[in-house]
Amino acid sequence: MNEAEEPFRVLPLGGEPSPDLSSIGLKEKELRELYRLMALTRRADLEATALQRQGELAVYPPLIGQEAAQVGSAFALEESDWIFPSYRELGAAVVRGVDLVEYLHFYRATWHGGTYDSNAHRFGMVSVPVASQILHAVGYAMGAKLDGIALATLVYFGDGATSEGDFHEGCNFAAVFRSPVVFFCQNNQWAISVPLSAQTIAPIWKKAEAYGFPGVRVDGNDVLAVYQVTREAVTRAREEGVPTLIEAVTYRIGPHSTADDASKYRPSEEVERWKALDPLERYRSWLAASGMADEDFFQGVEGEAKGFSARMRSGVIASGPRPVEEMFQWVFADLPPHLARQRDEALRFAEGSGEGDPGG
Repeated sequence: MNEAEEPFRVLPLGGEPSPDLSSIGLKEKELRELYRLMALTRRADLEATALQRQGELAVYPPLIGQEAAQVGSAFALEESDWIFPSYRELGAAVVRGVDLVEYLHFYRATWHGGTYDSNAHRFGMVSVPVASQILHAVGYAMGAKLDGIALATLVYFGDGATSEGDFHEGCNFAAVFRSPVVFFCQNNQWAISVPLSAQTIAPIWKKAEAYGFPGVRVDGNDVLAVYQVTREAVTRAREEGVPTLIEAVTYRIGPHSTADDASKYRPSEEVERWKALDPLERYRSWLAASGMADEDFFQGVEGEAKGFSARMRSGVIASGPRPVEEMFQWVFADLPPHLARQRDEALRFAEGSGEGDPGG
């Protein structure tokens, strides 16, 4: 168990020695790629927020400030490993190559969970019910183990999810049956308007001790530290069947969602204090100071990020409604007569009003 109260970090925070990169195992190209992925995520996140404000998305949960936690952890996985997201994991989706237009169909309210292929990306559907995806991750990991498939699953959730029964049930099951799963808590300090201090007394990472597996507290704004502890955890899960609980200490700079006004409950001084620890600026400064990247690189990434978000915007705006009949598919093998009548009525209405895509 990690007994240190201070989160594990790699990137210096004033007066600390430079990191020993040999223990991390990343090449210079990969170190630059981490920044590129965080920059793409930041730009896409800001664009998605703007799209919601302009009425193109029904709602959107900003992740600004949590890029290092998501990119560093997702980057540490093998291609065969699975990710089970909650509803704020756009950064992990970027790492996995998920088409963000398809991802944002969920937030556009045109398709539950998104239209991307989960199997192709090893990236589960968007999951809103708090902590429910933890059970999905544990169950998938257990199933893979029974099938003799060597993989690990990583599940993302917030600090608020650790107050749900699903979290504790998932931890206990994974421990007893040695499921190869990594529990990744993005502790962004607030469960909507409830501060961490009002929902738990024991530090989150220490909760792992009750279940008999390792718990780690990491600086969630340090992409290299997040990568290192996640890499160790997924290797342990895959090779030994030992779960790990990672608490990534970070901060939700934006609101809980675009339906929330965080200024009503959160002190501005707190937000400004965390803005000074911006994970992108922190990593960019280190890359530049260490000679790993120059201004041409950063400008090139900025240009790529602008194009990336612009294509996402165009794709979202061009997205039409889904075919009406899809509402009645994939629930029953044989549609009951009363639902068949409702489907036919809905299709007639859609054809008459010009809505939907009856021929799709």
